Amino acid sequence: MKRDQMKGVRRVVVKVGTSTLTYDTGLLNLSRIEGLVRQLADVHNQGLELILVSSGAIGAGMGKLNLSKRPKTIPEKQAAAAVGQGVLLHMYQKFFSEYGKTIGQILLTKDDFANRSRYLTARDAFFQLLRQGVVPIVNENDAIVVDEIKVGDNDTLSALVASLVEADLLVILSDIDGLYTANPSTDPGAVKLSIIEEITLDIRTMASGAGSALGTGGMATKIKAAEIATAAGVHMVIANGASPRVIQTVVAGEEEGSLFVKQSKMRARHHWISYGSKVAGQILVDQGAVHALQANKSLLPVGMVAVEGRFGAGSTVQVLGPDRREVCVGISHYGSEELVKLVGAKSDEIEQRIGYRDYDVIIHVDNMIRRRG
Repeated sequence: MKRDQMKGVRRVVVKVGTSTLTYDTGLLNLSRIEGLVRQLADVHNQGLELILVSSGAIGAGMGKLNLSKRPKTIPEKQAAAAVGQGVLLHMYQKFFSEYGKTIGQILLTKDDFANRSRYLTARDAFFQLLRQGVVPIVNENDAIVVDEIKVGDNDTLSALVASLVEADLLVILSDIDGLYTANPSTDPGAVKLSIIEEITLDIRTMASGAGSALGTGGMATKIKAAEIATAAGVHMVIANGASPRVIQTVVAGEEEGSLFVKQSKMRARHHWISYGSKVAGQILVDQGAVHALQANKSLLPVGMVAVEGRFGAGSTVQVLGPDRREVCVGISHYGSEELVKLVGAKSDEIEQRIGYRDYDVIIHVDNMIRRRG
């Protein structure tokens, strides 16, 4: 039975995990990589646009550096990634070139999504590569990244990339062939879910445990990725990377893996605020402002009671009520230094207090979202 959701799919992001690309020794599984590239080239020949989000840099570096276990310290991880990324890209260049395909490397960090200008610049770079028939290969910039700007896992990274490039489909290849009601390795009664229409609390509780010894992902990160992707109007499939012709099968609409059905597409700016941006500070408001925000009104300076953190105009901030519960998240028109001076002010007092008035509101209703818990 065909999946109708695959009809009209044109732009596809494929994420492949470390467990798919390497042996338990940490060395690259060259036959697996070659088979993956052959599938990608075949799909590309069908006229689809492809982006590959590839893990494996640290795993590949482990092999080169003769490490028996995944490094734990940041400097060790950075060294392994710096060595491994070159090894990995060389392999991809070799195999893709055999099928007449050109690749391009894009290394990203959380800041590339959190900073709106860099976000749009990255978007333009992807679109230009796709227009020229290039297959972009994406990874987190592990050689220089620190925890503060780290996406953390390539499942999440692939979902953010799928949103960034307005993909139709995200395929996450792993060492498991979908989402099960329980851990199939320990529970013989576990049942694979073919289609997930909505990510409910029950779905979230099915995901537990970390990834493999070489990777960082697990089912929990894949559920998180599904939330990000489906909210952006992107279908997502979890499938086994070792399955023959898995990519062609998924794209053709065959029942391979578990399909998370896209939801009503969130506005691009709202999706960026919710998943791409980084909260830089907090604005505390009174109960009157809480009621106004819940009624889809903009945040006025008169409703502010305090400002926490240091940030500039255009930053994403969290709005907290008197009980310090989150009311919404939005983009502030003013920086923290100005906001401190505007606490409790009326809109017509803005210029008097800070010397200028670019906006009458602190956060416009179009630039705020209420996130799900």
